[in-house]
Amino acid sequence: MSINSVTLVGRAGRDPEVKYFESGSVVCKFSLAVNRRTRNSDQPDWFNLEMWGRTAEIAANYVRKGSLIGVNGALKFDQWNDRSTGAVRTSPVIKVDRLELLGSKRDNEMPMNDNYADDEF
Repeated sequence: MSINSVTLVGRAGRDPEVKYFESGSVVCKFSLAVNRRTRNSDQPDWFNLEMWGRTAEIAANYVRKGSLIGVNGALKFDQWNDRSTGAVRTSPVIKVDRLELLGSKRDNEMPMNDNYADDEF
């Protein structure tokens, strides 16, 4: 048995980038900042998110930089060859299956709030 499941709650680090394909598919990508509590302060961990289909369209329409969201998905690794060196490069990406919009419009207009541990999704 194997499990590849990721659940994160955080704030969008930038506005979503959306790409439409001739086939009708749509993909949406953006970063997510999730605070990791340490002894003296909170440090953000950054995750790259990738969404497809209806989930991508919802993110494109409703998520903006600073939006509080929750996501469920799986960890994958994008792989490519570096153009200058030819070396194989990889980058971790969360392929999102489920997106939860947690903040209100008013919340999205406020600066990043470091305390969101009590929010549910």
